[in-house]
Amino acid sequence: MFKRISLRLPFTTFERELLTKVNVAPAQLHPNGWAFVRAFQILCGYLGIPPLMDVFLHFFEVKKQGKSLWVSFSGVASRILFTLFKNSFKGWKGNFFRVCCAKHDPTTLDGLLLYWTEKPNPIKPKSLDELASADREVCVALAGLKVVFHTPTLISREFKANALSAYFGRESRPLLVFFIPDSWSCFFLIIVSNVYLL
Repeated sequence: MFKRISLRLPFTTFERELLTKVNVAPAQLHPNGWAFVRAFQILCGYLGIPPLMDVFLHFFEVKKQGKSLWVSFSGVASRILFTLFKNSFKGWKGNFFRVCCAKHDPTTLDGLLLYWTEKPNPIKPKSLDELASADREVCVALAGLKVVFHTPTLISREFKANALSAYFGRESRPLLVFFIPDSWSCFFLIIVSNVYLL
């Protein structure tokens, strides 16, 4: 996953909060679930908004893999933002490696479950009515894009600014994002012809 989905350590604050909310260790999350998490962060970063857990959980729900301890995120049928990274992952369940904290950064794994849990939280998707007003605005704006983004493409172009801009320009309607100083939550989106985020 670190190579194919570009997962990196230390985990971001968003990733830590999400794992804590779901009550799972990092290795319990299915690769497609991790890919959704990465794609969501890339999309938010491009649009200049912070990745927020409640916004993510409006578009995704937690699903357990049968009787196993694996869990994944599944897109809500009427709110799909991203494609699956891959339809079928084979051989990933038996491959693990040990991660140790470096002496210069002993907090790398702070706040993370280092053991598998038997009771992941079966989180259902949040409705708009359950969200704070600022989060609701973000959800409405993202849903308004009316685009299902190709997850592998987003992840592969994360650090290729021109290629990422070209992809967003091709897949979605042009957007300008305006922010009110000191309050990201008061942003609004304006659709503008022939203007692209760079």
